[in-house]
Amino acid sequence: MGFGAGTIRKWNRSRFLFAISVLVVFHNCSFLPPQAPHVKAIEASFASLESRQAPGAAVLVVKDGNITFQRGYGVGDLQSLRPIGEHSNFRLASVTKQFTAMAVMLLIHDGKLQYDARLADIFPGFPEYAKSISIRHLLNHTSGLLDYENLMPKYDSERQIQDAEVLDLLRRQTTTKFAPGSQWDYSNSGYVVLGEIVAKVSGKPFGEFLRERIFAPLGMDQTIAYQEGKNQVPNRAFGYSFMGGAWRQTDQSPTSATLGDGGVYSSLSDLVRWDRALSEYALLSEPEMRAAVTPVKVPAGSVLGPDGSPAEYGFGWFLNSYLGHPRMWHYGETIGFRTSIQRFPGDRVTIVILCNRGDLDPTALALKIADLFLGK
Repeated sequence: MGFGAGTIRKWNRSRFLFAISVLVVFHNCSFLPPQAPHVKAIEASFASLESRQAPGAAVLVVKDGNITFQRGYGVGDLQSLRPIGEHSNFRLASVTKQFTAMAVMLLIHDGKLQYDARLADIFPGFPEYAKSISIRHLLNHTSGLLDYENLMPKYDSERQIQDAEVLDLLRRQTTTKFAPGSQWDYSNSGYVVLGEIVAKVSGKPFGEFLRERIFAPLGMDQTIAYQEGKNQVPNRAFGYSFMGGAWRQTDQSPTSATLGDGGVYSSLSDLVRWDRALSEYALLSEPEMRAAVTPVKVPAGSVLGPDGSPAEYGFGWFLNSYLGHPRMWHYGETIGFRTSIQRFPGDRVTIVILCNRGDLDPTALALKIADLFLGK
């Protein structure tokens, strides 16, 4: 039996639609070729997070500029049970600091700010101690500013402190923890202040400056500095904690509204673009970026990280190596979220893990993946 022209056209059209549907399925599943290295070993590390009824994590591995592994585990929220995927947006917490640092560096590139500019010059209402604090001190956590978390009133769960209020709290203090530049002490206060400096010097709200100078140019269309009532997080993953035998939403705390120290939301799909921009010096030249990846030196003792071990810090990045491999990394930790980014520029390996649950250690998980690629 022969086929008429109409039958052949229908058959070709059906075959075309089938091919398109297959491509869509592969795209939504973040399909990776079977020869991609270490896929089975990575999947085994996250097998316990396979669930359609529990929060989980988004995992990304980039090698030589190509996505080697990208997968979501669990759900972004327990109401819709929407699976976590490459476009799910997580609160980055302190991983935000690298974007705050980049914003400051862009203003320095523009000639509107200098690393040696003093806090008192930008905000004249600050007390005497601000004359000794430079932009560089704020960037590398050597300012000695008191922790705003310890100064703020005991707000209830419905009341969140805002960036301008942090600035006001710090204005009321008469001293710092130590002489600026003499010691290293991780400072959320410093990065909230940097966000406010960006806003004042640029003449634009901090989130708007990030969007115009970083996110939009890099095509990070889903990444935002979230402000409740002013914008919305697309594909939002909500944070959870396991309490009383059940998962409970613990997405916000009294300190969750500040921006410069931890208020950015992003996804794997956008952080791939961020990683590429860093590798290609898309925003700043290699000489301009050098300051961000030069560890700070302090005269009083060694630089100790949050876990008490020796650390090296630049501008928004920890810089201590791992297994002898140069590394740029940071972690984020806030109620309901844990995040980690590990970049090994010399090995051209980047690992990102974003979790919307408080019981995981994404840095440890990321380094377990790094062992596969670094030949431990």
